[in-house]
Amino acid sequence: MTDGGPVTTGGPVAGSTPIRVAVVGLGWAGRSIWLPRLREHRRFTVIAAVDPDPTARAAVAGEDPDLAVVADVAELGAVRPDLAVVAVPNHRHADIAERLLSAGVPVFLEKPVCLSSAEADRLAVAERAGDVTLLAGSAARYRADVSRLYEVAAGLGAIRHVDLAWVRARGIPDAGGWFTRREQSGGGALVDLGWHLLDTLTPLLGSVHFHQVVGTTSDDFVSDGAWAASWRHGDEEDQAAEQGPAGVRTARAGGDVEDTVRGFLVTEQGTSVALRASWASHEARDITAIRVEGTAGTASLTCTFGFGPNRQDRSALTVTRTGQTTAVDLPEEPIGTEYRRQLDELPAMLADPAFRGRAIAEVRPTIAAIERLYDSARSHRAASALVPAGR
Repeated sequence: MTDGGPVTTGGPVAGSTPIRVAVVGLGWAGRSIWLPRLREHRRFTVIAAVDPDPTARAAVAGEDPDLAVVADVAELGAVRPDLAVVAVPNHRHADIAERLLSAGVPVFLEKPVCLSSAEADRLAVAERAGDVTLLAGSAARYRADVSRLYEVAAGLGAIRHVDLAWVRARGIPDAGGWFTRREQSGGGALVDLGWHLLDTLTPLLGSVHFHQVVGTTSDDFVSDGAWAASWRHGDEEDQAAEQGPAGVRTARAGGDVEDTVRGFLVTEQGTSVALRASWASHEARDITAIRVEGTAGTASLTCTFGFGPNRQDRSALTVTRTGQTTAVDLPEEPIGTEYRRQLDELPAMLADPAFRGRAIAEVRPTIAAIERLYDSARSHRAASALVPAGR
């Protein structure tokens, strides 16, 4: 990519020829989720990696000397990727994706796709200007248990209510790092876990717009390092953040985001949605629960999204009708299979013009709901601050 004009890739997106991919962002997600799966997938060839951190670049270059490893997406013009997989910190998502799309490079963008409705507008303009497709990460939809829930929910009649919850025993990511700094993350558990939960609604309810949104947030655990995500302790990015003078490990500072959000939303059609997302709690296990109540029955899924170690033993799906509850068989699959399953679908999605603009259309109600939940939480805090002590 150059600043002088767009790069038209013209590369393959369907058929048997591998899609040439640049991975943008070499933090935990880029190195632990996307690089390994792209390298092992027969439909993709990783040709470039991008990160401003020289240490991260050196680590990846050491693994693959033939890889083009650069500091900025402006340097991708020489390799002309067919697709950029963007997994940078949240506050850079829209900027990086906008630059790539405008230059004619298709983008697969990790969640959250954007941090505001204004950013969604910018991405829509860039997608049209570059005449390429933006695809959004939707890992939860590609889980076998969630897919089975969608199949069961199709037989529940009109859906009246959905409960969505993802509650971790402990799992504040990158505690004291960018994840817990609002200016860089855009928010806490709502943006991180809540985005995944809200993203599961589209296959259930279609493109939803909410008529009413109310929510509250709390930060009881975020400043206590004991509640940090243990599976990220080995991450070099995390370790670097903990190094003090002369490499001495130091206690991490707390953040300014919420570790828990609770919300209640009502669609324009009158369907209600209860939402809870928590990075930490007093539970013994991480649990994700989706409950769908319809006129012909109720389906309940309990499982664990993500990579946390305090998991449910296995996923469980039940259907209840007229007082009778029946278990639904679910296949067992390795943790993280949903990310590989997304990659399986990407070539066809890139080749299909119908996907142009679809990601932004689905993102708009999600980011609008998140903005309104935060507005509601702020209004509650402001109101409570006006109440005299003792009342």
